[in-house]
Amino acid sequence: MPFQRGRRLPGEKASKVGHLDVLKNPLVNELSRTFTDAKIASADAESLWTKIDITGRPLSIIFCADGSWQTIVGESPPYSARAFIKTALVRLDEHALGKVDKESPNPFVLRDILKESAMHHATVFPLRHVVCKGKTLYDAIRHAIFISLKDDGVLESQPYETFKWIVYQKWDATENRPIPPFECPHCGKDTTLPFDADVGTCPNCSKEIFVTDMLGFHQEMAPDAAQDSVASSYMAIHETLMLLTGVRYFWERNQKLLTDCLFIKDGPLSIRAQYSKLVEPIRRFISFARKKGMDVHIIGQEKTGAFADHLELIRDHAPFPTCFAPDDLYIKERIQHRSSEGAPYGKDTNYGAKVFVKLNAYHSMVLNVPTGEFEPNPSLSGLVGFQRTLATLPKILSNRFEGALMPVELANGVASLSTYPSARILKIFSESVSP
Repeated sequence: MPFQRGRRLPGEKASKVGHLDVLKNPLVNELSRTFTDAKIASADAESLWTKIDITGRPLSIIFCADGSWQTIVGESPPYSARAFIKTALVRLDEHALGKVDKESPNPFVLRDILKESAMHHATVFPLRHVVCKGKTLYDAIRHAIFISLKDDGVLESQPYETFKWIVYQKWDATENRPIPPFECPHCGKDTTLPFDADVGTCPNCSKEIFVTDMLGFHQEMAPDAAQDSVASSYMAIHETLMLLTGVRYFWERNQKLLTDCLFIKDGPLSIRAQYSKLVEPIRRFISFARKKGMDVHIIGQEKTGAFADHLELIRDHAPFPTCFAPDDLYIKERIQHRSSEGAPYGKDTNYGAKVFVKLNAYHSMVLNVPTGEFEPNPSLSGLVGFQRTLATLPKILSNRFEGALMPVELANGVASLSTYPSARILKIFSESVSP
């Protein structure tokens, strides 16, 4: 581990000739001669894939959610840190998609589409070495999370209403459920809130709690500092809420039209760690809707990570159009490279099964598709609305990037915060507004 750059002196650099001793080492040479790069057998790869029909009736309305975040750190001690978060939801229909050239989209056409169909949410959290008037940093972040969801004037609190719709399971009018017990951010003991409450009082310590405390952000915070993962977790949760806001809107107003919509999330359909308590009610809703005869078409697209890397290994020899839904054993042993023992992959965190899809010689992708109740070994017939989703994919492909979907590309253009110039501009802004 090198010495880092300080106030007066530069940082230590790694040795430029350190590799020479490694290359001359007899043991390294002996072992290296026994290693050979593995190759995927074409017959093995082809046997994984199942032929699919992509000629069905496509879905006519597309929603896509994406998000981004940047931590801005001060240049001098004590190196204050603030996290800026942005999420976006883009709505497209057949008419809008028909105007976009898949090879070289006109930027003015994209501008006009996004002007009419895109909405975004933005907020900022203090993370370290920031003083918040009248509050500890711990309570300031809790309050910022609550008001960021509840009082967003741009979206008129719709994601917050969707959050309550999920945690109180309001889609089932026959039950008025309280929130399942969660850890009080003040005393650490189990507490809860009655149905549809926004705030309440912990019965153990008599201190105020917010409905958003049930998510458990406080578990990643100290009294005077918070991890960067607070920002990334908020972004992931808000992306999900943005997407499900569209679902809730049609569920409450036009359920027939809901079945003609495709909801796309940039990234996996999963929520990690303590935040995964949202996963089970989302699964229950999708299963509840399916039992009523309404498939809710939701997919997530993974562009990086272990599953995207594995797709590169198996796609070249695959026929098309085909798909492959790996089971639990395959995921553990051949993608995660771990023991098959233990709980099924994604049991507590995923509300979508992994599916590799190859549409043609140039378009293959990793999708997540819900199954309703958790299925460790999903079948294609158990993937909710998958047939109509497949029929929609050829209509929304983009040829600008590898395996790209046009709605995801557009949503990313609205939501992304680049390292340059966005981070630099946010840094200047945060310095200018500080008293």
